[in-house]
Amino acid sequence: MQTVQIVEERKANRIINILSIAIPVAVAVLLGIRQKVDLGDWTTFLPHLNAVINSLTSVLLLIGLYFIKQKNIAGHRVSMLSAFTLGSVFLVSYVLYHLTNESTPFGGQGWIRPVYYFLLVSHIVLSIVVVWFVLRAVYYAISGQIAQHKAVVKWAYPIWLYVSITGVIVYFLIAPYYNH
Repeated sequence: MQTVQIVEERKANRIINILSIAIPVAVAVLLGIRQKVDLGDWTTFLPHLNAVINSLTSVLLLIGLYFIKQKNIAGHRVSMLSAFTLGSVFLVSYVLYHLTNESTPFGGQGWIRPVYYFLLVSHIVLSIVVVWFVLRAVYYAISGQIAQHKAVVKWAYPIWLYVSITGVIVYFLIAPYYNH
């Protein structure tokens, strides 16, 4: 039985590691495509949807923390899996938007410009980093490895919350410059 568990653990680790590299690389490649796909004007709404998704994800992360502090495992599980699901929906929506629309340049001047770019760059870098941690945290939780789950969450949770919140802040900073 132990051998089966070790094999399953290795398989899960391999999948998590592959996804943690493949997702950011795929997004980077898709963002690099200069020829945009025309799916209609509805795609111009996606940044607004993404801001809502990031806002809801932030709220769900905070609710999940509240539930676990209250020892409400079922509430915590629902909150965190909902946040994970929203993160997946966000990823699809984000890629769809950038496949169909040019990136919007930031038009702010003065002190807000370096603030915007600091938030944007830290958001992007940490959104890449957090993928591995979140996938690992979800795997450990689902497989009942709670000690490992707690150890990974010490890193995953604050990074994920930062990425969700800064996604909303970056949206509000760039929203006035959308041409739609």
